This record gives sequence, C-alpha cells and structure tokens, in this order.
Amino acid sequence: MMAKAQITEGIKDFLIQIGELSHFAGRFLREAPKRPFEFNELLRQCYSVGNRSLTLVGITGFIIGLVLTLQTRPTLIEFGAVSWMPNMVGISIVREIGPVVIALICAGRVASGIGAELGSMRVTEQIDAMEVSGTNPFKYLVVTRIAATTLMVPILVILGDVLALFGSYLVEHFKGDVSFQLFFNKIFSSLDFGDLIPATVKSFFFGFAIGLVGCFKGYNCKKGTVGVGMAANTAVVMASMLIFILDFIAVFVSDIFYEL
Repeated sequence: MMAKAQITEGIKDFLIQIGELSHFAGRFLREAPKRPFEFNELLRQCYSVGNRSLTLVGITGFIIGLVLTLQTRPTLIEFGAVSWMPNMVGISIVREIGPVVIALICAGRVASGIGAELGSMRVTEQIDAMEVSGTNPFKYLVVTRIAATTLMVPILVILGDVLALFGSYLVEHFKGDVSFQLFFNKIFSSLDFGDLIPATVKSFFFGFAIGLVGCFKGYNCKKGTVGVGMAANTAVVMASMLIFILDFIAVFVSDIFYEL
C-alpha cells in the first residue's frame, strides 16, 4: 500500500509539474510580444549563452567526430565500405548526433546556470523587489533568457556539427589519405534539405526547452538556499528529458513526411 501511495504521489507531482510548466510557457508567449522590448538584456544573455558555451561545445563536437570515425572505420573496412565513411558521418552527425549531444551539453551548462541564477534572485527577494518597484521581472529576466537560448542553441549546434565533421576529416586524412575537398564533397552530396531543415528546426525547440525549464525552476524556486541547488539540478534533468522527447517527436514527424 505504501509503495502504491508513493507511485500515485509521484504521478500526481509529475502532472502538476507539467501543468505548471505549460502555464509558464503560455505566460512567456503572452509576454514576449508586449512592449517594452529588453534588447540590451537580450544581447547580454545571448553573449552569456553563446560565448561562454563556445569552447565546451567546440571541444565536444570535435571529439564526437574523432571518436565516431575511429570507432566506425574498422567495421566499414571489414565490409569493404570505407569509402562510405564521409556519407555515414555527415548524415549521422547532422541529422541526430550533433543536435542532440550539443543540446544536452547546453542543458547541463545553460539550464543549470539560469536555474541557479534566478533561484538565488528569488530566495534573496531581488525578484520581489523588482515587482514592488513597478518593473516586470518576468519580462526582463525570463523572456530575455528564453529568447536567448532559442536563438543561440541552433548556432552552437551548427558550430558543433562543423567541428565534428572536421574532426572526422582529420582521422580519414591521416588514416586513409583522403583529401579535404573529396571528403566534404562526399558529405555534401549525401545531404539534402530534408536532412538540414528538420535538424535546424528541432534545434530551436531544444533551445526553447532549455531556457524554459531553467527559468521555470529558478523563477519558482523555494526552500531558501537549499532550493537553489535543487532548482539547478532539476533544471538539467527536466531539460534533458524534454530534449529526448522533442527529438522523438521530430524524428516521428520527419518519417511521416518522408513517407508522404
């Protein structure tokens, strides 16, 4: 009975979280088109999300290309298909591996940072002070951060994809003596708009989910300083889960589109 009660309580808490998150997203959609537009804060948040994640995303993307090629090359050699390496690497990185892995990196780096930042502002009553002074803290703190992650994550994904493909090229160049022009000509010949557009579109949704969850957890932080750590931790977990769910939906819709 106790286990059943715990499961029921867990399901109830999960559904409440989903409802509150949906309400928070609706409030963002209502507030975003309204004036005034905080362009300076938006630019500052874009710099914070993009520039400070640049090194981590670049190194991660480069290593993805190296590892994927090193692990796959022996198998392709065994089947006599090593000439298909650029095609395989290009499609797998651009379609799936690049967007998902880079989004997860941003979830760990950005969502936790936003959750901790807004959470500390909530527990130290800075957000309450902004409300008392007549400003709109949701507009200034939340809308700008969600917009920044929505805009910057796709750019970071593109950067990660490029560096991953370059890392793959280095392996092929030194192990298979493949030229730069030949390697990338084969990659671009294997890709079409049906590969690029869905990957780019879902990157915007990944960025939106990362910013939304980070702001939601931080803005509604409770339980004092302990809640700040909980907000940062749960923001990463929830953002990662949303990324996987959105990726599944994107792949499912893409398959239906290809069948049509």
